[in-house]
Amino acid sequence: MVRKAAIYARYSSDNQREESIEAQERAIEEYVKKNDIQIVKRYYDRAKSATSDRRPGFQQMISDSSLGIFDIVIVHKLDRFSRDKYDSAKYKRILKQNGVKVESVTEHLDGSPESVILESVIEGMAEYYSKNLAREVMKGMKETALQCKHTGGKPPLGYDLNEDKTYRINEKEAEAVKVVFEMYANGYTYVDIARKLNNMGARTKEGKTFSKNSLGSILRNEKYSGVYIFNRSSAKDAFGKRNTNKDKDEDEIIRVEGGMPQIITKELYETVQATIAKRQKSPGANKAKVQYLLSGLIKCGECGYSMNGNRRTSNIKPVYMSYRCGCRQHKYDCNNKEIRKEYIEEFVLSELEKHILNEQAIPIIAQKVNQYITEKTSNERTSVEGLKSELKEVEKQISNGLTAILEGYSKDILKTKLSELELRKNEIESKILEIESAQEYILQVNEEDIKLMFSKIKSFVQTRNIPECKKFISDYVKEVIVYKDHVEVTFNMVFSFSMQGASYEKKIEISRKEIYKSINSFKRVA
Repeated sequence: MVRKAAIYARYSSDNQREESIEAQERAIEEYVKKNDIQIVKRYYDRAKSATSDRRPGFQQMISDSSLGIFDIVIVHKLDRFSRDKYDSAKYKRILKQNGVKVESVTEHLDGSPESVILESVIEGMAEYYSKNLAREVMKGMKETALQCKHTGGKPPLGYDLNEDKTYRINEKEAEAVKVVFEMYANGYTYVDIARKLNNMGARTKEGKTFSKNSLGSILRNEKYSGVYIFNRSSAKDAFGKRNTNKDKDEDEIIRVEGGMPQIITKELYETVQATIAKRQKSPGANKAKVQYLLSGLIKCGECGYSMNGNRRTSNIKPVYMSYRCGCRQHKYDCNNKEIRKEYIEEFVLSELEKHILNEQAIPIIAQKVNQYITEKTSNERTSVEGLKSELKEVEKQISNGLTAILEGYSKDILKTKLSELELRKNEIESKILEIESAQEYILQVNEEDIKLMFSKIKSFVQTRNIPECKKFISDYVKEVIVYKDHVEVTFNMVFSFSMQGASYEKKIEISRKEIYKSINSFKRVA
């Protein structure tokens, strides 16, 4: 019977070319002719590293394996399939579950215990090669960095590159960088800054409009103060993700004073860093002498800016507290008047009490919570099934390794592999136990639970206990928009329940967005 095969070919961007895929295909086609195999599908990944599973062609092949259109996947070498031992085991297991086997043209493996060990050694060597290559590449990049030259990717906003890869200032972009630093140092929010930049016609390096998410990396970039910096961000984790907000140890970072054309002063840069640290440590809304219930939730409907708490005192009149448009407050063009704090907060609390914290909402909430719990439980059961399948495969590999040792095959690399498998086995067993123990204590929520939760919250609302209301108001109010002639309140509902049993506790959050919008028209008093 003729076997049907898919071929998978890949080349990475380090030292290979497009022709590499053609060479792999030729070798595979010779192999299938000799072994009476029919090629039915072809999958390619160009300039993609095998240290990651984020390869479109590879993922399509894995997905198609469930369709039954091919029995085997043929690669030129196993390192074309993956250079990560975990990914290799994971995806081979998926293929095996779909009745598909992986075959290598150059490494002849027949499924025997010895072949299992040999395959592990080959995969280990492929991973070693990849990591060693990465180390050599990093060595070259560090030499480039010591010369204050660009090491790859797009240059930061505000800079262009000379022919020798050194930096020069892009004057138009540099103006945007200065605005970002100066506005932030003067107390403006990310939203305020992004709006100002977009109104100026400024754009990101990718040609897109600015958003608050595109400003954090600019404010933390020391290069703008004239310091060349390299290798600051932490390394990628096991899943290929990098936390750009986490720095490496100082002895790993390369810093060259005066290595960059300076866009902002050192004093401004240090002021901004101090402000960032201060805001992270003690947010201003929680430190105010007066509790502004709607801080972070209230916006101007005329220009879109956030509205900030404002307090005025006078020797003649009593203290006047209000919310004022941030655009108007900082002398930009907005003619929306401020609104009294007492008025808008009373309105929001009254509407919350009237439309959310009531008997009619309770059955709907209970139903939604229980639906969530059911879906969560089902997903966890599916997860356990996958873990148990992986556990069987790991136990099989351990058994094969022990058999090889008993037969006299005693290599250090095999012992290391067995230790890794035992560790993985323990991890899987612990995870299964954790999930199954948790499922024993999953509860259903009834309407009495909701009532009990509402009772305390409702008492704070009824007594207008602003400090206590401040703690939970964002769970129930999505936003408050103040126009010249009316106010709109959009409610958002988030509920947290702790389900306890034995030593198990789990928190569930249910969100029902925009379930009710309250609009109040009013006539402003001059």
